[in-house]
Amino acid sequence: MDNDLHGEKSLAETGSKLWRAVTDDYELDAHEELLLLEACRTADVLHSLSELVETEGLLDASSQGRRAHPAVTEARQQRIVLARLLAALQLPVGEDDADGDSSPSPPRRRGGPRGAYRPRGVA
Repeated sequence: MDNDLHGEKSLAETGSKLWRAVTDDYELDAHEELLLLEACRTADVLHSLSELVETEGLLDASSQGRRAHPAVTEARQQRIVLARLLAALQLPVGEDDADGDSSPSPPRRRGGPRGAYRPRGVA
C-alpha cells in the first residue's frame, strides 16, 4: 500500500510508529496492510483517549455521582480491538538469543488465524 491518504501519512505519531515498526521488518499483502492500518488508527485513538483522561481526570461527574470517565471505558474497548487486529496479523514475537537479548525474528510468512488470547504452545 502506498503511503498516501490511506497509509502512514493519514496516521498520527503513535500509529505512524507502529506502521513503520511493522512495515520496516515485514512484507505484507494488501489485506494485511488494511489490518495494520486499522491497528495503527486504533493506536492513535488510544493515544488521544489517554491524553483526554490525563487532562480531564479518571472520574467524571454525572447525575448518579462520580463515575469513570467515558474515555476510560472507550479505551478499554479500543484495547480489545487493537489486540484482535494485531493477533490477526500473525506477526512473530521476538525470541531470546544465546546472550539473553531479545530481538525480532527475521521476516517470514505467518501461519493462519489465531485467537487473540490463545496461549503459546497450546494446539
